[in-house]
Amino acid sequence: MAGFRRRFDAIMQLPANNSQFETKIAPDRRDVTQPADRALGRVIACAGSRATIVASASGAAPGAQDGCAIGRLLSINLGKSRIVGLVYEMRALEPVWNEAGANAVAVEVELLGEVVDGESGTARFESGITTYPPIGTLAHRIRLRDLEHIHDLGHRKGVVVGCLTQDAGVAASVDIERLLTRHFAVLGTTGVGKSSAVALMLRKAVAAKPNLRVLILDPHNEYAHAFPENSARIDASTVDLPFWLFRFEEFADIVFRGRPPLEDEAEILREVIAVARSRYRVVSPQDMARDLGSSVLKRPLDLGSARKPGETGGTAELAAPYRLADLFAAIDELIGLHELRYPRTTLRALRVRLEALHGDPRYGFLFAHANSMETIAPVISQIFRVPHRGRPITVFQLAGLPSEVVNAVASSLARLAFDLAMASHGSYEILLLCEEAHRYVPQDPALGFAPTRQAIARIAKEGRKYGAYLGIVTQRPGELDPTILSQCSTVFAMRLGNDRDQEIIRAAIADASASTIAFLSSIGNREAIAFGEAVATTMRMRFLEQRPEELPAMAGRLPSEADRREPLVEELVARMRGL
Repeated sequence: MAGFRRRFDAIMQLPANNSQFETKIAPDRRDVTQPADRALGRVIACAGSRATIVASASGAAPGAQDGCAIGRLLSINLGKSRIVGLVYEMRALEPVWNEAGANAVAVEVELLGEVVDGESGTARFESGITTYPPIGTLAHRIRLRDLEHIHDLGHRKGVVVGCLTQDAGVAASVDIERLLTRHFAVLGTTGVGKSSAVALMLRKAVAAKPNLRVLILDPHNEYAHAFPENSARIDASTVDLPFWLFRFEEFADIVFRGRPPLEDEAEILREVIAVARSRYRVVSPQDMARDLGSSVLKRPLDLGSARKPGETGGTAELAAPYRLADLFAAIDELIGLHELRYPRTTLRALRVRLEALHGDPRYGFLFAHANSMETIAPVISQIFRVPHRGRPITVFQLAGLPSEVVNAVASSLARLAFDLAMASHGSYEILLLCEEAHRYVPQDPALGFAPTRQAIARIAKEGRKYGAYLGIVTQRPGELDPTILSQCSTVFAMRLGNDRDQEIIRAAIADASASTIAFLSSIGNREAIAFGEAVATTMRMRFLEQRPEELPAMAGRLPSEADRREPLVEELVARMRGL
């Protein structure tokens, strides 16, 4: 122990101005209250991306003041460059703490990169290490200027979304263009401020990109409160999604309430939809005069020709209008055939199921005005804000929809977002934001709804070429499809206590800053570890504080007196029935 003490004292007594390494340190103080001497200790070991610094701590001020606190950056001075290190572990080197004198403290740091001084006097940050520090090199509190260089986006245009946790005076900026075009994810457990952070970034995004349209799949009906001036709220009472807009798998999921249809059921539904579409334009004057709800067209059923290649309306996949009355008529004709192709019980059961669906007031958004629309233009105009009229954000509130249709609705909206962006040839850029994304693209392929997974995966893999972007928000990254998460080039990881979730982030983050993940279980609310293409380098940051009226409803609005009143049982029943 005495030998270690002599070596420690000898290291700490090396002059700060070492001519061999040119480690003279300028004070770089912002006010007179800061100490002039920024020296912390010296390098005693270095290997690969890690280094150990021995520092001196007194009994009265352990830990070498706050310069060596866990999670802080420090620099190792090499003269023309400063190596930047992240403190991830500290420990005393002696088993007994000396209250009266100095104590040796080992500070473990991860080497992130170098701040290099240019010939013109400007400095730049470069990831990776080109020159490793020799043993005995001085480490010190990082300069404010170096901290700014590390997180500087350079020539890229950035917007400020917060500040560094280490120094609130240094802005945390993101490149909105890369944030959107390369997709992004916000991950964190419940209550850490995910929705508030997303609302902040969306507000910045629409301000920076006038052509951007944002569609939020909002399962908790909370985002409309955050954008009172520039968003349109859509719920089951204000939207019309005609049943004929859905593809076969989507409509079948609605009809059969999420259970897999039997083979006969699926085949019958596919065929009668194809027939109904083929009959849509063949309307007699007498039928035109009748009420659409009771009109039955008498064209003979021709199931063979209904699916001929190239025939207009001859496929159940084409999003072209058809009438529910024609669907019922096609089923009735199948029931009346002498040579039955399907059991009558199955045909009648399908008809009863469709009638019940049509008569359920909760599904009024599917049927009420479906046959008053000739095209999907009104749907596109309402949902994707074309034109936006000062409200480029659409908050689609899913909580009011029957649970059986949420998957099909999410699938159709994601599909339309991609198709619209591709058809606009760049005139419209569309961001699809998926809250609780693990519901739509779960890790297990056997779970979830396949068409929804396919539609979201298409945006993730191909969307950036056409202007369709994806934002993922979830509290369970471990349950999210890793393929979808891997397509998100920028990640904001907020507090995550689950080991499996932390492993997901550890696999995604750059090796040069892997120790940052150790802080995920203990960072505060509104804090995040941001990494990826939209930021200059991995950073621990705190999002800007927002006014209560800018927060999502569940985070920023207290319940009103009307909300607190216990509703009557009749009111509850009416709500449950969708009345």
